[in-house]
Amino acid sequence: AAGGAHAIAALAFGAGPLPACDVVVGPGNRYVAAAKQLVGAQVATDTIAGPSELVVFADATASPGAIAADLLAQAEHDPDAVPVLVTLDPRLADRVEAEIARQLGALPTAAVAREALANGGVVTVASMEEGIAACDALAPEHVELFLQCADLIAPRLAHFGAVFIGGASAEVLGDYGAGPNHVLPTGGTARSRSGLSVYTFLRVRTWLRIDDGAAARPLVEDAAWFGRVEGLEGHARAAEARLD
Repeated sequence: AAGGAHAIAALAFGAGPLPACDVVVGPGNRYVAAAKQLVGAQVATDTIAGPSELVVFADATASPGAIAADLLAQAEHDPDAVPVLVTLDPRLADRVEAEIARQLGALPTAAVAREALANGGVVTVASMEEGIAACDALAPEHVELFLQCADLIAPRLAHFGAVFIGGASAEVLGDYGAGPNHVLPTGGTARSRSGLSVYTFLRVRTWLRIDDGAAARPLVEDAAWFGRVEGLEGHARAAEARLD
């Protein structure tokens, strides 16, 4: 294992006794994300996993203190982290902001967290449907559902790296061992990417064998037709050679 943009270059191209590898995976800051994109033509990579993001979707039943603690836990990761609160209750938003200010005063990583908080914000929505749409528009790395009906809302979300259902399901527990993967898509890439898994290290390969040329005649004729439609006479003749 190695870390940082320089280590990604070494893993992708080889360095001294370190041979070039086939797959580079893992989370990191914006420099790590950029390095993985740069070596993407040389090696397979998992996803853009960083800087970190958290969207908390909450209603009036949620604990302002717990929400503030979770947003700050995300914010202390990196000055580029993105902590966001989506809520149906403007009064909850005010309470969470007050809690953040209070908890920041005793947080050793307050300087980093304060920078990250400037990247996020509070989104007040008028309905559950608007809240779902807001979460999906952000397509964040993590979504926490601090909702009375969290179990009903979770299946309706489409774009996220991992969802944490209910107030007891803190995102930090997923970071440190509750089960969900910690290497997840960020920067909106959850719309098209999944988190790191065993599938990252697997390839799909296909096989073809045709033993009965006569039975394959309709396929040969179709292939020859497509070849000529595309102006590729060589393709058509290669297919028809199987009829000889």
